[in-house]
Amino acid sequence: MSELGLGTMTFGAETEEAEAHQQLDIYARAGGTYIDTADIYARGESERIIGRWLDSRRPDNMILATKARFMPPAGSSGASRRGVVKALDASLARLGVEAIDLFYIHGWDPAASLLDTLGALTDAVAAGKIHSIGWSNTTGWQLQKILDTAANAGLASPVAFQPQYNLLDRGIELELLPLCLEEGIALCPWSPLGGGWLTGKYQRDTPPTGATRLGEDPGRGVEAYNTRNTDRVWAIIDEATAIAERTGAWIGEIALRWLLERPGVGSVLLGARTAEQLRQSLAAAEYKMSESNLDRLTMVSAPGLPPYPYGMVENACGVDIWKTLGTAGS
Repeated sequence: MSELGLGTMTFGAETEEAEAHQQLDIYARAGGTYIDTADIYARGESERIIGRWLDSRRPDNMILATKARFMPPAGSSGASRRGVVKALDASLARLGVEAIDLFYIHGWDPAASLLDTLGALTDAVAAGKIHSIGWSNTTGWQLQKILDTAANAGLASPVAFQPQYNLLDRGIELELLPLCLEEGIALCPWSPLGGGWLTGKYQRDTPPTGATRLGEDPGRGVEAYNTRNTDRVWAIIDEATAIAERTGAWIGEIALRWLLERPGVGSVLLGARTAEQLRQSLAAAEYKMSESNLDRLTMVSAPGLPPYPYGMVENACGVDIWKTLGTAGS
């Protein structure tokens, strides 16, 4: 997998097919090898757009990932055996391929049996429909339960985990990142630019407007303007901006390079509405950042430890929770 993957959530929704195919061409020419989609993206249209591109270009070096969970067939829980089997077959048809390299379960499903979910995935691997499996958007204990269930039953186990992870949101560092490092699971973070916050396009105390994600929907998801318009967020943005100005880089390159240097990160998913946005982000592959600048970003973005149990473990037991992650401390 190339260290920069191409996320395609915008395809078929915010990005028309011709523009999407242009992005895929640019990405392939730049040496990218990892395309990431999901059945729920534009309700299957993202997969169809990618499938038509694959059919016309026929690249032989692309690693293709998709996900299932949130668009199940009628009468099925998203990650039930029936849900996984039906969703996988539908994705294969939309993508026009015989096998998917990395098939993610898109989130925890409390209504589904893990044995059934993992059994369906294992059967698909045996049948040659999937090469490897991954998971996305779980808590630490949920991922540990997935791993334990797979190990105890001799079933296929995740080789990749896809969380939100960026300078503004480092919550996975408390449980999920250490677990992935311990188990040898590669991280493929989504939202590496914090939903646009780490591109320099938003202003302090001035709600966004116009043709941006937050301009069209200021309350959108985890990157909502009122949620992230905080002193901590602006301190991080100010530091990244200062480094960009000193080094002649774009602030997005700074944020992406910091994430690429984090332990356990295998490939970072770029998401773009336009070809120009993608070109900007791809420049991060060549950008080199000094250790001192990496340390500055790590320090200013350190989220701190909740008093219990993490603070107590660190203070009373002498365990440096951040040490294994290479962070500057809490």
